[in-house]
Amino acid sequence: MPTLSVVTPSYRPDIELCRDLHSSLKAFAPPHTNHCVIVPKSDRAIFAGIGDVHKVDEFLPASFRSVPGNLWINLRRPIPPVRGWIVQQLIKIEAVARSKADVVLLVDSDMVFIRPFSAHTFYRDGKTRFYRAVDAVHAGLPRHILWHRVARQLLGLPPSDRIPLHDYICWPMAWDPTVVRAMLSRVEGVAGTAWQTAIASQLHFSEGILYGVYVDEVLGGAPYSEGTMLSIAYSDEIPFDQVGAEKFLSSVSPDDIAVMISAKSGTGLEERRRALAAIGGR
Repeated sequence: MPTLSVVTPSYRPDIELCRDLHSSLKAFAPPHTNHCVIVPKSDRAIFAGIGDVHKVDEFLPASFRSVPGNLWINLRRPIPPVRGWIVQQLIKIEAVARSKADVVLLVDSDMVFIRPFSAHTFYRDGKTRFYRAVDAVHAGLPRHILWHRVARQLLGLPPSDRIPLHDYICWPMAWDPTVVRAMLSRVEGVAGTAWQTAIASQLHFSEGILYGVYVDEVLGGAPYSEGTMLSIAYSDEIPFDQVGAEKFLSSVSPDDIAVMISAKSGTGLEERRRALAAIGGR
């Protein structure tokens, strides 16, 4: 039986979202699934009981120091300062690299599971499910294009002007820890420094794009790949009202096991919970 683990970075403002996520894992994930929740040291006590709670510092090199403004300084390369968004990705990558599970799901606090699933949902014939949205990155997605360029640089691949590009960002994101460890070894070999320092020196970065480019461009693709996320996601920074949330959730398909409504949307917790509770057997 393949083993499954879930990794979630979170912090105090998202505690209720994280609580709902953890409750949904208890309801729908395989028994004894480890839910690794990683939070700032000052938030660890209030997250007690919401998964297997760890401190951010446990997943960062000692050279990383927190400074005001949601920034970090890497003493090995102080310039530029490292934004909190980049640090969050470093934490997720490190958590997966340490895992002994066959497959790890990267799941943010603003996702909830709505149907039962198992390790086999993301693992087939000894291989972890790989998400690839073919040619989904077009000229209207400049940040994605930049993330691709950064990934190629970190992996020592020649520049490419190819457009469109594949998208690899999905919710939840299923990763193979053995692939992650090999990917990080490649990054260190190219950079000649610790992978955390190599990635943290970038102003723009996507962990999902790095993993996807590594699998497709270095490993030559994945034997078990799919173009569906198994979820629906809302990423706009515009809050749903009750009607809007219910309309969005009406698009849930029989194959979807999860829903993501971005915390940045500002959707009220009660509106969110009422709409999710109404999904039922849809």
